[in-house]
Amino acid sequence: MADQANQIGIKTWRLPDAHEQIRLDAFVRQCLPHLSRRQIENAIRERLFSRGGKGLKKGDRLAPGDELVFCGSERLLAAKPLPNAEIEVPIVYEDSAILIVNKPAGMPTHGFSGRDHATLANFLLGRYPEIASVGKKRWEPGLIHRLDTETSGLLVVAKTQRGFAALQAQFRGRRVKKIYWALVRGLAPAEGVVEFPLAHDRRDKRRMRIASRETGERSWKALTRYRRIGQSRRASLLEIDMETGVMHQIRVHLAAIGYPIIGDSLYGDGKMENFGLERQFLHARSLTLQHPDSGRWLTAEVELPDELAGLLNRLSLRR
Repeated sequence: MADQANQIGIKTWRLPDAHEQIRLDAFVRQCLPHLSRRQIENAIRERLFSRGGKGLKKGDRLAPGDELVFCGSERLLAAKPLPNAEIEVPIVYEDSAILIVNKPAGMPTHGFSGRDHATLANFLLGRYPEIASVGKKRWEPGLIHRLDTETSGLLVVAKTQRGFAALQAQFRGRRVKKIYWALVRGLAPAEGVVEFPLAHDRRDKRRMRIASRETGERSWKALTRYRRIGQSRRASLLEIDMETGVMHQIRVHLAAIGYPIIGDSLYGDGKMENFGLERQFLHARSLTLQHPDSGRWLTAEVELPDELAGLLNRLSLRR
């Protein structure tokens, strides 16, 4: 994919004669509506747009009859994920309606522009181009739920719009059972329930945090059940039943009760021993759902990746 990533795309737009003057960034948003405001600003900053051979700045104004030329990575012109047939993702289950895949750690579930080319969405369209229109969001073909980039494990994908609607209803109705394994610092209780509501962290857009009940801020109910299935002198292996599906839910909840996930750089305290692990120890191990066509219950399971299983062996963790 390296050669494709470097391919240059050139596109021209002309401001109609009857159009009034307009700022460059506003016109680009009209021409490339699939790009976010930040992506447009970055492209303008990189001088990818020109008029009469001269690069333009965000606040420059275009006049009727002006021709705007884009010259840059053709990926920015893509309005949906670009197929990438070179990516390999293990398929755990497949039929005419759904896929269940085992997403590796380090792979984003989806991207936000054509510049993102190594995501699960790119794999899906490289192998199943017919699902490009399945779902509700152009960058998430067939995807009903997501996993964090550094979380490995099971994801279900719809291959038809009917299947997508049925599976989405199951997730919203909390009828899908999702089991995760996480290795956390310290000796956790034998079992427990965490039910703190979550909200976006206004100071850091990457993070979620425990919501304040007094401020009336927008928040989401989140419920996490866990039980300890293994332990060593310094860590506990937890089996987690994620009853709700809020962004970063498991990571925030476990950190909030004093048991951050090993390898979690975002919610750890910065002093935590990672035991040489280059990712967070969080794995979506089991998924149980009702098949959208036949109605039968289906369970898929995957073992821990080698790097996680190897760490448990090094820690002599007892189960």
